[in-house]
Amino acid sequence: MENSKKILIANDNAEESKLISEKLTNEENEFEIDVVSSGTKAIELMTNKTYDLLIVDLVLPEVDGFEVIERVKEISNSTKIIVISALASEIFIKKATSFGASYYMLKPISYDILQKRVCDILFDFDVKKASSKPEFDKEIEEKITNIFITVGIPAHIKGYQFLREAIKLSMENPDIINSITKKLYPSIAEKFDTSASKVERAIRHAIEVAWNRGKIENINSIFGLTVYSNNEKPTNGEFIALVADKMLLDV
Repeated sequence: MENSKKILIANDNAEESKLISEKLTNEENEFEIDVVSSGTKAIELMTNKTYDLLIVDLVLPEVDGFEVIERVKEISNSTKIIVISALASEIFIKKATSFGASYYMLKPISYDILQKRVCDILFDFDVKKASSKPEFDKEIEEKITNIFITVGIPAHIKGYQFLREAIKLSMENPDIINSITKKLYPSIAEKFDTSASKVERAIRHAIEVAWNRGKIENINSIFGLTVYSNNEKPTNGEFIALVADKMLLDV
């Protein structure tokens, strides 16, 4: 396994780490995977061994995931990072990405999406696909429309079109979701001749309309797992990323 990609999983949920390891090792790509359950152990291993990728939970014993990320970047700036966390606040997402995380995935995670993200990072799949970005043909447009109908987002409100455009941009360039205020909203605003702040508010309104209609079970059924409850509303970025990831898996 001398030329295999080396992955470190730092997560105190043993069952989750096992499922991640099994999903990755069941694929045709060859990975060398180490698993630790504390932040201290993660830093110790990273100090003595070079890893291509760190998959880290933010809530860890002894040393939290943010400090692990900071230390890892000091040790090896070439190590890529995927964060998996139950912390849904946009503050945590922005902090993790500003520290150097390539992706932030909310628990419960989709192991299929995680596997895809791992390959995107380790094998430059996004670079390879640059010349063949998904073209938004009628079929894909219809799939996005069907999701909106299912979750209860009405077509007559401004946020509908803005949200559709946000999902398209996120499918073309997944990293744009990490620059939602600096890149995503301004790009949509330019196309529709409006302001980034109006785009943000309209998308927030569209999501709130869906939640107020109480179709949360429809949202969970689309993604095949319980993502939200009636009392939990996703941020704009969370909802856009969730739908975009779903669409990319279906393309």
